Amino acid sequence: MSESISSVQEIGTDELPVIEPDPSFMKQMLEMGSPQISPCFQCLKCSSGCPLGFAMDHLPHQIIRMVQMGLKHEVLASSAIWLCASCETCVTRCPNGVELPRVMDALRQIAVREGVRPAEEEIAKFHDSFMDEIRCSGRVHEMSLIGRYKRRTRQWFQDAGLGARMFLRGRLGFLPEKVKDRDKVRSILRKGGAR
Repeated sequence: MSESISSVQEIGTDELPVIEPDPSFMKQMLEMGSPQISPCFQCLKCSSGCPLGFAMDHLPHQIIRMVQMGLKHEVLASSAIWLCASCETCVTRCPNGVELPRVMDALRQIAVREGVRPAEEEIAKFHDSFMDEIRCSGRVHEMSLIGRYKRRTRQWFQDAGLGARMFLRGRLGFLPEKVKDRDKVRSILRKGGAR
């Protein structure tokens, strides 16, 4: 007992990280389209059912609590917001209906807008490539998406064999199909806050 107390005293408070809560963070989240998270009482059902929880630096329930506490910098720097697959397992398990995938979407949008370097850069590059593809043609064309992503990552031949097999089996269309009214799609993206 005395050993643990002395080790705490040796560390000193000047070595501990200073965490500054941002009281306006929750308001910013709501403006970005995030659902209310105040009903969350930390039952952990979202985290226990998350298929990607093993890879996250903070589990879903921890992200919710950090947002509630206004720990903006810590949340936006987290890998969890980029790893969330929006599978909605957490939503189906939540007794209060907290829509965690929409919370994660809002967090990603804020991180992108504020220029926070993503903890998962490859996922962020895919996200940017995907959004560029939607802006360009109004829908996703897999070959164009792959091209955009490869340009960003410079990993030209990673998955080349798989891509060739998919193309030969007719799983990847060569030419994109464009949506008739792309301006409406762009308008929706602008209203949603997408860059």
